Amino acid sequence: MHYTGTVYRNPYGPPSPLLEITQGCSHNKCKFCNMYSSVKFQPSPMDWIEEDIREIAAFYPETNRLQLLSADPFVLGFERLNEICDLIHKYLPNVEIMTMAARVDNIMDKSVEELKILKDKGIAELNLGAESADDETLKSVNKGYGGQDILEQCEKLDKAGIDYWLTFLNGVGGVEHTINHAVNSARIFSEANPTVVGTGGRVLFEGTGLLALYKKGKFQPLTEKGLMEELKLFIENLDFNGRFITHHTVSMDLNNVNFRDNKKRILENLQHGIDNFDMDRLSKIRNNKRGL
Repeated sequence: MHYTGTVYRNPYGPPSPLLEITQGCSHNKCKFCNMYSSVKFQPSPMDWIEEDIREIAAFYPETNRLQLLSADPFVLGFERLNEICDLIHKYLPNVEIMTMAARVDNIMDKSVEELKILKDKGIAELNLGAESADDETLKSVNKGYGGQDILEQCEKLDKAGIDYWLTFLNGVGGVEHTINHAVNSARIFSEANPTVVGTGGRVLFEGTGLLALYKKGKFQPLTEKGLMEELKLFIENLDFNGRFITHHTVSMDLNNVNFRDNKKRILENLQHGIDNFDMDRLSKIRNNKRGL
C-alpha cells in the first residue's frame, strides 16, 4: 500500500480498508494544525491507486466499505473522483459506501448533479472539518472560508443525498472569540443537516501558528474550565437530530446516538465536570499531548 506520512483514520466510523488517493492537505495553512506540515500536497498517481485497490481486493475481496485518504481527498475534481470510483468498482464490486474527510471548500467546484453521480457511485459520507462557523474565529485561524459557506455547501450535499459530519474545535478561538465561536457555530450547525456533530479540544501543538502566537502573547488560550464552559455554551445553543461525539481530556459520558433526546443529560454531565473535576490534572494531560 502507498501511504504517505502518518495515516489518520476516523476512529468513530466502522472499520474499513484505507485507500490513499491524495497526499497531504490541499490547504495546510490552518494555525491550529500540524498534521500534514511535512507532507507536500499532491494527488496520488492513478497507477498507485490501482495497485492499492488490487491489494485491498486480494485481502478484503468482499468489503463493502472504504475510507479514502488523506487530509481532504474530496478536493479532487469530479472527473478524477468519478474515475477513481469506477476503478474501485472494477476490482471491488461489493463496495457500496466510501467515506472521506473534506474541507468545506472542496465542495464548491462540484455541482449538485455531479455530487449526485458521486453519491450513486458510493461516496456516501464526508467528514467536514469545519472547526468553527463563526467568521472571526475562522479568519483568526486561517480556515479559508466563512460560516455562510458552510451552509451553502452543506445544502448542496443535502440535495445530493450525501451525509456529512461537522466538527467543532473547542477553544480554537481562544478567550477573545469564545462566546461567538460557540454560539455562531451552534447556530449554523443547527441550520445545517449533519448526521454527526463531533467536538475535540484545542491543543497548542509544536510547529503551529497558534503556539507561535501564544509565545508572543497574541493568543490567550482558554483554561480547562473555560474549555468546558465554551463546550457547554455550544451544546446549549445546538439543536440537531443526530449523533453527538466529543473527545475531551477526560470522559464525561457525553457521546450518544440521538443528541436531541439526550441534550439535558449531556449538559448535566458537563456541568458536573465543570464543578468537580481537577482542572490542574486535566491541563497537564492536555499539555502532554504531542499529536492527534
